[in-house]
Amino acid sequence: MVEISPQKVALAEGGEIGTNPAILYSFRRCPYAIRARLALAAAAIQVEVREVALAAKPPELLAASAKGTVPVLVLADGRVIDESQQIVRWCLEQLGRDWPDDRLAVQLIASCDGKFKALLDHCRYPERHANGDAAAARQQALTLLRQWNQELVELPQTSQRPELQWLILPFLRQFRGLDAEGFAQESGLEALRAWLDPWLEGSALGAVMASPWAERRAWYSPSWLYHLTLAADWRQAKRQGFYPWSTRGMTFEQVGFVHASWLHQVAATYRLFYADAADVVVLALDPQAIAAAGVPIRQEPAPDTGEFFPHLYGPLPLGAVVLADPYPGDASEAS
Repeated sequence: MVEISPQKVALAEGGEIGTNPAILYSFRRCPYAIRARLALAAAAIQVEVREVALAAKPPELLAASAKGTVPVLVLADGRVIDESQQIVRWCLEQLGRDWPDDRLAVQLIASCDGKFKALLDHCRYPERHANGDAAAARQQALTLLRQWNQELVELPQTSQRPELQWLILPFLRQFRGLDAEGFAQESGLEALRAWLDPWLEGSALGAVMASPWAERRAWYSPSWLYHLTLAADWRQAKRQGFYPWSTRGMTFEQVGFVHASWLHQVAATYRLFYADAADVVVLALDPQAIAAAGVPIRQEPAPDTGEFFPHLYGPLPLGAVVLADPYPGDASEAS
């Protein structure tokens, strides 16, 4: 039985727990998150996938799981599963299937999440390790993979098990991506490549790397404030360390406050004031960081509609900007 935290999480939209589908906090390229998405898709579990910008974790994610890493699955009743293996285990339970417990499966899973993942991280981020020798880590990883390869030769039916594909192949995919040409030429990996290559081109992976299972832009939290600006103005502000603007073409000194919006107001603000601009950026702002910088936030009505908008009564603190993305556009192109 999967152990699931009983923690209740307030849904970002303000709905009652149980009235929305499950929520998966994910990151498109993370192998742990890919693992979870593969299992959830196979189990036909209805989820709202929220792509997380790892440099700007939304408060809803941190409320659900203090570890603040993906994947985190918040079920419709508020229960939380925040480990990828446990998400896979829960999905297998929904399918009426058992967790793989034969010797080879257990060994492969433990090796993947243990020694292989550590070596993979060493290859990817050598500066984070004491010796920083990525080449040596790669050779150690290849030695381990040759052991996997031999085990698959001895028990080839293992590679046909979808739950092992979910659990292991996202990590093997990431390792291959570090040097795809070199990986293709390495000896002693023939069975592994025969397992991996069809999966890379298959429909299961393709589905969870595309919408709605994976988005290239980060999910925006309703807990944040938002400010639209011209990209050139934002670049200049970052260079000079000060943001002087209130809204398009008007400075804070001229207006007396900085215009901002709640999430549901951004699209209309863009249509009214920025739709004719060629290069617009949306800044996601942390209200707590704004308050910590000594800048008051006041809810005030727009003179023409009476709709209330948040206004910053002080220059926008650059440290309060948690995301800066093209708008409308793709977060992968963020400035």
